[in-house]
Amino acid sequence: MSASARWSIVAAVIVMALGAALWAELDPGDGPAGPAATSSDPFFGRDRRDADTVEALAGPRARADLAPCPQPGAGAGPESLRGIVLQCAGDGSEVDVAEALAGRPTVLNLWAYWCGPCTDELPAMADYQRRVGPDVAVLTVHQDENETAALLRLAELGVRLPTLQDGRRSIAAALQVPNVMPATVVLRADGSVAEILPRSFATADEIAEAVDPSLGVG
Repeated sequence: MSASARWSIVAAVIVMALGAALWAELDPGDGPAGPAATSSDPFFGRDRRDADTVEALAGPRARADLAPCPQPGAGAGPESLRGIVLQCAGDGSEVDVAEALAGRPTVLNLWAYWCGPCTDELPAMADYQRRVGPDVAVLTVHQDENETAALLRLAELGVRLPTLQDGRRSIAAALQVPNVMPATVVLRADGSVAEILPRSFATADEIAEAVDPSLGVG
């Protein structure tokens, strides 16, 4: 074998080794940090779209006419939700979620505008809120970045429950809710989780049967 051929082989080996090293550096693998988030990751995304500006949301907000989001209650609220600040879909104000839920039994209903079972369930949640009155707060959490679509869906259904815009699904992640929608989380007044219910409800009676015993509601 000639000297030039040997040098060509050596050069090829070096190139392959460098390529392998570069691939290992760029590939995150399955180490502690895990793979990069992708669209298949249930918590991937943004809280809202760039298109959902204050001006663009003004009309849909007026049509939806949602109830105000809760004001801070007594205490620090659920420890797992501390530090999460979301937008109130009804008026765009910022809500410190833990503080807003502090000191009051709460039913969190996690949904998205494109979810068929969610659409069927939301009126039942509104009916349950009317039935139980101020003893329990029902707060819906929209888990998609398209806030306009959420407001239009609520307006279409005539559901005026207070709603948080949570495109990143921060609440679901913090409470370790399974990646299904709709899902309901029942929180006691002291902030502890009484129930996580990854299922849909058809009527207020079904909701009351599942929720009330955990909250001591008669």
